[in-house]
Amino acid sequence: MALEDQFALPQQGRVAWLAVRPERRAPMRVIDVVTVEAGGLAGDRYRGGSGKRAVTLIQAEHLAVIGALLGRPEAVPPELLRRNIAVAGINLLALQRRRFTIGSAVLEGTGLAHPCSRMEEALGAGGWQAMRGHGGIIARVVTPGVIRLGDTVILLEGNG
Repeated sequence: MALEDQFALPQQGRVAWLAVRPERRAPMRVIDVVTVEAGGLAGDRYRGGSGKRAVTLIQAEHLAVIGALLGRPEAVPPELLRRNIAVAGINLLALQRRRFTIGSAVLEGTGLAHPCSRMEEALGAGGWQAMRGHGGIIARVVTPGVIRLGDTVILLEGNG
């Protein structure tokens, strides 16, 4: 196998869930469409910050894993995890340190979204540990645009 083949990502993901949080400790506001501005998502508390954490994404398939690690029979509702976008069908870790499109916006993965201490409060005992390795990624905005529920997530070629 050629080296470039192991970095190929032919899968396309899709936006399975979308939300913003207007202020600290406020509940997530689930939405169908969001405007992506240079500093982050319109209506989100992190908009205008450092830019490195402008958007937070979580793997939709991991919601069931987190639920199972907590001993629950069902997936954890994404709004409890304080991420902006749940993406299904593509491995989010493959987007770390790479550019990708969602809808008309271009984002760049800048790191892992580690669980915070509030996961114990949101999920109960063991919440923080259940989230370890399943918290998703953070991203900066490269090109503003619009993201809608159901939009595709595509790795941009030549940035591996």
